Parts: sequence; C-alpha cells; structure tokens
Amino acid sequence: MPGRLSITEVTPQLFASATLRVDTHGAGCTEITDDAKSFIAQIGAGEGVLLVYLRHTSASLTIQENADPDVQHDLIGALDRLAPEDAPWIHDVEGPDDMPAHVKAMLNGVSLHVPVQQGRLALGTWQGIYLVEHRRKAHGREVIFQFIGGK
Repeated sequence: MPGRLSITEVTPQLFASATLRVDTHGAGCTEITDDAKSFIAQIGAGEGVLLVYLRHTSASLTIQENADPDVQHDLIGALDRLAPEDAPWIHDVEGPDDMPAHVKAMLNGVSLHVPVQQGRLALGTWQGIYLVEHRRKAHGREVIFQFIGGK
C-alpha cells in the first residue's frame, strides 16, 4: 500500500563485531543497554541492525522494561513458576537449578535484533536489553554484538 512505508536512504555497508563479558551475580537480570549503545557509538553506526547473541544455554536475553526494577524481579519469579527446581527433571548432573535454567533460556531465547536509526538504538521509551542469568551462582557470560548497516 503506497504511503504506509517510509524508506530511509541506502548507505555504504558497515560490519562490526565485539564480544562483551558479563559477570552475573546469580539468578536475575543484568542490563546491558549501555554496553550496546557504547558499541554503536564507538563504531560510528548510522542505519542498520544490532544483533545480540548470548553464547550460553543456561542464561538468556530479553528486551524488557527498565524503569521499575520490580518488573525484572517479577519476571524471574514467573520463570521460576514455569520451570521450578523441584520438578521431576532427568538431567541433574550440574545441580537442581541447571535443567530449569535450560528451559528458561529456551523460553526467552539467546538472540535479539534491535534496529539502529540515526546512530541510536531504536528501543522504546522504557525498553532495555537484559542478560538473564538463570543459575543461582555467579557466572561469566559472553555476549556477541554485531552491527550490520551503514555509517
């Protein structure tokens, strides 16, 4: 339908990649929005897409509200109810929180894409990018940022 889609200009291509190490403190959400913004600024991104990928199977990524920390607390509680530790899991070699962590990671996913417009993440007003740790103990996690687009 004419008039419903606004095309921005096509620019020369830029590809950049970086790995972010995130040390978690156990189950909970760690916001990485500022790290993503810093990456976009450092590479001089203009228009394109930021791809975010987590290299783990017992943690996940999500875009969620960043104005009220109670939201992250409630989300962790909801995931705990969906995949409780005391369920009759078969896989328990790494402890009772491991299999529920895999289920939670499957529900949230390990990759995101965020549009970049005029050198800025096109997130909504209250949106932030979070790494969600599903294990009780602290872990070192790796997040890969890749930008594909133009300057």
